[in-house]
Formats: sequence, C-alpha cells, structure tokens
Amino acid sequence: MEIIMALIVGTLYAAGVYMIRRRSLVKLIIGLGLLGHASNMLIFSMGDLVRGNPPLLHEGIDLTSLADPLPQALILTAIVIGFGAQAFAIVLIRRVYQRVGTDDMDQLIATDRTR
Repeated sequence: MEIIMALIVGTLYAAGVYMIRRRSLVKLIIGLGLLGHASNMLIFSMGDLVRGNPPLLHEGIDLTSLADPLPQALILTAIVIGFGAQAFAIVLIRRVYQRVGTDDMDQLIATDRTR
C-alpha cells in the first residue's frame, strides 16, 4: 500500500510541476491544485496507513494498530485553505483575462513592457 501511495504522490507532483511550467494561467491553476493534492496525499501517507481501525482509544487496545488522527486534521485544514487560495486565483485570473484579453504568460509580460 505504501508503494502505491508513493507512486501516486510522485505522479501528482510530476504532473503539477509540468502544468506549472506551461505558459497558460489556467494550466498554472490546475498545476497548483495538483501540487496541493500531492502534498495532502503525502501527509496522509505519513500517518500510518491502517485499514479498518478508527483512531479512538479505549481500554485494552493495542496502540500500534491505530491510525494517527493528526495528519487527517492537517489535511482537512489544508483542503480548506487550498480551496480558498484556488478560488482567489481563479477570480484574479478571470479579471486579468477580462482586462488584457489573453492568458498566455508571454503576452502578459509583453503588455507589461509596453506601458
């Protein structure tokens, strides 16, 4: 299970970096989303993948067979913050597109030099 998670995290990171390096602002946002998901999966995989055992304590339970609830709480917080940041970036890119008329990074740099 850990090997599969490592492959998924690596694939998400690679796809996110690839998308960020494209010239389109829309692809930049998609790449940032992929990087956020990869980070969440990495944190999740560090929390000891235990199947079928809830992170609840009661008497007579073996503590080594429990999942750590802290990474799950961190991931929930990261999801909310990531959603807010992506929503802001989408609105910002929409406004740039309305103002300039393009989402190509090279053309945006060219319009900055002419002013």
